Amino acid sequence: MFFSMGPLMSLKPSDETVVNPREKSWVDSVYASLTPDQRLGQLFMVAAYSNKDERHFREIDTLVIRYGIGGVMFMQGGPVRQAKLTNRFQRAAKVPMLVAMDAEWGLDMRLDSSMHFARQMTLGALDDDKYIYLMGREIALKMKRLGVSVSFSPVIDVNVNPANPVIGSRSFGESKEEVTRRGVAYIKGLQDHGVIAVAKHFPGHGDTDTDSHLALPVVPHSLKRLTDVELYPFKKSFEAGVMGVMVAHLYVPQIDSTRNLATTLSRPLVTGLLREKMKYKGLVFTDALNMKGVSSYFAPGEVDLRALMAGNDVLLFPEDVPTAITKIKEGIAKGQVSKVELEQHVRKILHAKYWAGLNKYKPVVLANLKEDMDRPLSNVLQEELYEHSVTVVENADSLLPFKDLDTLRIASVAIGAPKGNAFQQTLGNYAPVTSLAIANRFAPDSAFTNIIPKLANSNVVVISLHNMNLTPSKDFGVGVGTRAFIQYLQERTNKKVVVVVMGNPYSLKFFEKSKWLVCGYEDNPVAQELVPQALFGARAAKGRLPVTASTRYKVGRGIATPSLHRLKYGTPESAGMDSKTLNQIDNIALEAIAYAATPGCQVLVVKNGTVVFNKSYGYYTYDKVKPVTNNTLYDLASITKVAATLQAIMFLKDQGKINLDAKVMTYLPELKGTNKEGLVLRDVLTHQAGLLAGLPHWQKTLASVKTKDLYYASAQTDYYPNQVTPEIYSAKAIEDSVWTWTLRSKMLPRRKDGKGYDYTYSDLDFYMLKRLAEKMLNQPLDEFLAQNFYEPLGLSTMGYNPLLNHSREVIAPTEDDTYFRHNLIWGTVHDQGAAMLGGVAGHAGLFSNANDLAILLQMDLQNGNYGGRKYFNSKVVTEFSKKQFKSSRRGLGWDKPEPDGHGPTSDLAPGSTFGHTGFTGTAAWVDPENKLIYIFLSNRVYPDAGNNKLVKYNIRTRIHDVVYKAIIPKT
Repeated sequence: MFFSMGPLMSLKPSDETVVNPREKSWVDSVYASLTPDQRLGQLFMVAAYSNKDERHFREIDTLVIRYGIGGVMFMQGGPVRQAKLTNRFQRAAKVPMLVAMDAEWGLDMRLDSSMHFARQMTLGALDDDKYIYLMGREIALKMKRLGVSVSFSPVIDVNVNPANPVIGSRSFGESKEEVTRRGVAYIKGLQDHGVIAVAKHFPGHGDTDTDSHLALPVVPHSLKRLTDVELYPFKKSFEAGVMGVMVAHLYVPQIDSTRNLATTLSRPLVTGLLREKMKYKGLVFTDALNMKGVSSYFAPGEVDLRALMAGNDVLLFPEDVPTAITKIKEGIAKGQVSKVELEQHVRKILHAKYWAGLNKYKPVVLANLKEDMDRPLSNVLQEELYEHSVTVVENADSLLPFKDLDTLRIASVAIGAPKGNAFQQTLGNYAPVTSLAIANRFAPDSAFTNIIPKLANSNVVVISLHNMNLTPSKDFGVGVGTRAFIQYLQERTNKKVVVVVMGNPYSLKFFEKSKWLVCGYEDNPVAQELVPQALFGARAAKGRLPVTASTRYKVGRGIATPSLHRLKYGTPESAGMDSKTLNQIDNIALEAIAYAATPGCQVLVVKNGTVVFNKSYGYYTYDKVKPVTNNTLYDLASITKVAATLQAIMFLKDQGKINLDAKVMTYLPELKGTNKEGLVLRDVLTHQAGLLAGLPHWQKTLASVKTKDLYYASAQTDYYPNQVTPEIYSAKAIEDSVWTWTLRSKMLPRRKDGKGYDYTYSDLDFYMLKRLAEKMLNQPLDEFLAQNFYEPLGLSTMGYNPLLNHSREVIAPTEDDTYFRHNLIWGTVHDQGAAMLGGVAGHAGLFSNANDLAILLQMDLQNGNYGGRKYFNSKVVTEFSKKQFKSSRRGLGWDKPEPDGHGPTSDLAPGSTFGHTGFTGTAAWVDPENKLIYIFLSNRVYPDAGNNKLVKYNIRTRIHDVVYKAIIPKT
């Protein structure tokens, strides 16, 4: 393994132990200072709850002060409350106590407001044990911060019984070798970082069908079988230096046939097998002594005495400490408990306390506790755990990951979760998805029947199973109706049905007829976000089944699927950015809204191919009725130039169909004989061809009532096909008029040296480029882009004329136009020239949300390689995004930073950055050097296009500054 375990203290009996003099001196002095009763108190570890009342806290106080208990095991509560109680109890203790927690998958197993990492069966599916070590480290660091020094983990039971009601997903799996390897990784992660690991449940609880919390399970196997399977991980963990082991409440007749005697209370097992035969010298903990596996047969006090007689060191969760101490003292008097062994138990506990640093005990510092517990790196690890566990079990014809999105019509049916859950939201980031849900896992047949007609237009159906349970006897929460519904779709339709189990892998036995089957193991927001990313190839699927679910789905099965380099969605730190710094964006965005620079906005940041920040702020309008969401569409304005027209031009260059240094007249012969016949394509792309900045073409169409009637009508007809607004339609011939006016427009004065023109940003350049592209492609621009870029990329929101595909309710309005259209512009393009042309223009007209724009720009950043498809065969984007002339900052079509600063980007952006801004209050910048994308979308022109506060307060570039400041320097 890549990691190594630090030196561990040997917990042998004192007459065999070689320890440093300081440790020995501390243990000797503490032991000598204790009365006989206080020494007995060291054996007990009681349960404490930080969510209970003062009466409970006083009961623990009494046990600490009067009986000198050696430790507490914290159960339910919260981190801050627990820290305060830890300080209270430790302050009262004569000898600092061992503080323990049962936190197999993270502190949230017991505490609210805490991190859930992953259950051990999820870990059993991982392709790399290093993540288990790192999880152990993260849990240890959190525990140490809370003053906890003992973790009752890992579970190293080999779960060979699918009907096991108590271990199941708490086990790494059914392979003894895999369980061992992963268990040792977990142990080292904990102990390398100062927390005592406790392997459980000795001698092995994996092949039982009874819950020891409720009764006494029987393990009928021979000693040979036990040695070969159940004991194997324990033996290896002992060799690896695990400092603690927990003995289970089991009945193992081959080791001790005493009727109704749990292994916890069996001397042949604890002393004979564990201590003598297996030579284990570490701390031995009983399982909780209030569990029915022991408490049903022995009274409080009696059970504690028997546990001590068996050879255990620490008596966990005693029901009655005073009675137990009395019983043990009686046992000592009767010779049932050896005084020599009793001293060894106490000294071992004290040695463990020294190792845990309790010889230099310090109270838990309450300041910044929450911040320290919420380590960003923990979120990164959590993400990695679920990413690396996703297991593709069936994948006919290599459908997964989804590739040709323009051929797939995907529907999602979430069973057991409400519509719009994180799973479906993430699916929607990659493609247009019809999302349906059946919230009740055991819904009547009619609920499933009603769904079927809604799937008519789909050829792929992703059925995700949520809110499952861990109980084999209850079919893991998979209802008969669910199974019948899936079977119907598989057998009676021609749809490709992808079944995704967000729960226990044993449930896979219900889906053996599936051609496409995926296991996500758990059903939490992180897992729900990671599994869809694997389905679309943003992340590779590498997991393998840790258990055998059926004769078809055996342990180790897993079909690796590749990454298609689509955008991932993850934590800032996973991509080398600081989340706290990025959160400063909130203040700037809210400032913009407070100062009425814009009623709302979207901000998205991509780093290293991962969306690390995607937030929406404010409302559609200042009346604060409809809030902006990440699904809101914005008018991109001049970003259309690069996100639409320029993509077509780059495509033509990539295909070798245009020469950048040729005259535009080569492709548009109608320029011959005009003042534009000498224009060179490279000059047009860099806005230094001498074209005017713009022309108010719309004014010519309103020159008189007769002219207006010639160009516009209130109803759509063949003569007036182009929608200007839902109430206005323009004539088909208007495009020819606009082109004629453009050709006849004046040119700017040449430079004084007569060698060309100075840089003048112009919309007319892109009127011309659109015309050129459509001529060379022999296809309307919007159709070409949809077929060759937007649909294959899965862009569900990007396109012209959004009202053709979307409700107005998902589109942010722009200006209240009082001079041309005399209406609130909502769902149609703001730019007047583009509106005249029916919303499709080279310089404006494109709508999108930030996510889809990010996908397009990520494709450009990757020079056309995205989602398993090559949109460009050459590095044409790199060529176009380079600065072309000394006299201008511009690339070919792309805008760029101002070399001397104070330009449209952050001054921290390198010169390789390219992108564009838009009149409606938009900006999109790509930094290939840092693999960074920044997008800001707003409708600052609502209700008045004269609002320039976005520029006045420098909102977009200040946010861009924060993005750069959030990059964590490489070390």
